[in-house]
Amino acid sequence: MSNTADQNFNKRQDQPSQITQPFKVLCVCLGNICRSPTAEVILQQQALRAGLNIQVDSAGTSNYHPNKAPDSRSQRHALAHGYDLSRLRARQLQLADFQDFDLILAMDHENYADILKLKAQLDQVNSKVAMMSEHDASYPKQSLPDPYYGGEDGFERVIAQCESSSRAWVQYWQSQNIG
Repeated sequence: MSNTADQNFNKRQDQPSQITQPFKVLCVCLGNICRSPTAEVILQQQALRAGLNIQVDSAGTSNYHPNKAPDSRSQRHALAHGYDLSRLRARQLQLADFQDFDLILAMDHENYADILKLKAQLDQVNSKVAMMSEHDASYPKQSLPDPYYGGEDGFERVIAQCESSSRAWVQYWQSQNIG
């Protein structure tokens, strides 16, 4: 991360919570049909419940599923927990996202590395990159396993870990007066 990006992020943290512009977060996985859309909806709901001015979106490092709805299994498991993914559509992470978002959250270490490679193509970057589980004591900096080729329990794990990591981010933002 460049010094300018660090300074911009720190300035944003120092601003009072009454700011009119939301703090923008992008959740990123590989295909944007399982983990990152689930993280988007859970993180957005928890931020809203906490009264934070946070706007959450999601994307994938690949372009495997452009404009496709989240995986039906992800939707089914999320809905069983009160999260509706049906309005979401997959998209690929773009260079412009590094200017548009304050924070980009990677769902796993491979995507984290891919995000950093893409970020390195830019001279000036506004966004910080972190792991979804960055502040989560239950899953400290752990990857969120991709459930796509696994069984139903993988989708439940995604929800449980996203809920836990989202709570940790909300607590962090509150402690830093972000949002």
